[in-house]
Amino acid sequence: MPYFSYNNAQIYYEDIGAGDPIIAVAGLMENTAYWGLTGVAGRLAEHYRMISMDKRGHGYTKTNAEPPGFDEKTVSADIMALADHLGLDRFHVLTHSTGGFVMVRRAMEDASRFASLILTNTGSFTSPVKGDPQVIDNFHEGFARWFEKYDWDEMFEWLRGKPGPFFKGIMESENPEEMLSVAKAMAKRNDRFVLARFVRSFYKDPDPRVEGLRGIDCPVLVVYGDKDDLFIESSRLMASEIPGAKCLEYKGVGHMTAIEAPKRLAEDVMAFFQFLPGSGGP
Repeated sequence: MPYFSYNNAQIYYEDIGAGDPIIAVAGLMENTAYWGLTGVAGRLAEHYRMISMDKRGHGYTKTNAEPPGFDEKTVSADIMALADHLGLDRFHVLTHSTGGFVMVRRAMEDASRFASLILTNTGSFTSPVKGDPQVIDNFHEGFARWFEKYDWDEMFEWLRGKPGPFFKGIMESENPEEMLSVAKAMAKRNDRFVLARFVRSFYKDPDPRVEGLRGIDCPVLVVYGDKDDLFIESSRLMASEIPGAKCLEYKGVGHMTAIEAPKRLAEDVMAFFQFLPGSGGP
């Protein structure tokens, strides 16, 4: 299993295929399996070098000292350090949800190494919950306790009846059990108690930083599902404010795009790359 050490973390990643590199970073409760078990990674690796990683607090990545770095700046630095470790000067960035929070903020500061940025089901804040800091912290405290209270089997049984914003699309699909099985296999790579700590630490800033969006100067593709109630508004905002951004709305799809529509996502990403200068697309 490939790891690299950076600061106080042993960061796990998977590296398959050849060609122009893509670094993929997924969302909360997700990891490399979000791209791998769904087939997105394999399809992209037919034409590109597909590098997916487990961010801090997720999957096989481990931190070995305090503080654990469960914040936007540290996770962003990890991703850039992975690129340095692999000797990548420029690379595409494929994100989902929390991974997108991190990398759109990075692009606001410096997108000079990004051949492109793909933002799926995400936003430019680090807390989708609005309100003052106490309201935000109280909400995420309850969310964190959910991870601590229930084991994975109990959680997924509960989600069948109350899918909420994240699993709505899955439960309204034609094959919810197959998709839930993939999601559960992915989730079980995580330590629930570490995830709870990540939730308490990471989700703090509800500001979408519109002025920052207007300064992003790399090619951007925004993708969202029309059943992803939590991220429709934020996706449309990014698409309207980032100069030249392309936007795709997936009808009948919710939050978990790579699980719900993996073939379409992979094909749309490659189609986007194909028209970028110097991308080496298929």
